[in-house]
Amino acid sequence: MTSLSDFIHRFQLQLPARPAHLASNQRNAAVLLPIICKPEPTLLFTQRAASLRSHSGQIAFPGGVADPEDASLIATALREAEEEVSLPQDKVQILGQLAPLDSIGGYRVTPVIGLVANPVSFRTNPAEVASIFEIPLIDTLSLPHYRYLDIKRRNQPRRVYFYWHQEHMIWGLTAAIIYRLAQQVQKTP
Repeated sequence: MTSLSDFIHRFQLQLPARPAHLASNQRNAAVLLPIICKPEPTLLFTQRAASLRSHSGQIAFPGGVADPEDASLIATALREAEEEVSLPQDKVQILGQLAPLDSIGGYRVTPVIGLVANPVSFRTNPAEVASIFEIPLIDTLSLPHYRYLDIKRRNQPRRVYFYWHQEHMIWGLTAAIIYRLAQQVQKTP
């Protein structure tokens, strides 16, 4: 993979992998994977605020629970990104979605891929986000960078993915999402 256009081409030609099993979750959520369109494209991440009740301090994508007023899960991802990092919804070109994943917390999470024209400025909502950072897209799409640990939770086998970039450890659902994206675009069309 050498360029953003190559990424877009590969992403659009591959159908997202469907998980073998999804729990019967009734609560929907969505996250936005904002790809910043720089000469070397980057993927934007957030570090959740330490004051949050769940997943405090963890690395995540902008996103959250679907509101009844949201027209779609894409609308959820865009609304949450605007609330968390002040990303104007009209600055995001939606490229597509990955298959949903079930979180340990009981949510069915749909990852939404969006292209963001550069330059763009972000402002964090301190109640939700401690900081934001970017990782080169090409690095996140390199499958050898990922590690995993097989565990049992509630007597069910689970694979927990880990991805390290500089001082940031990305793990759990966020790492699983970018691992799945990397798998999808690495397939030969």
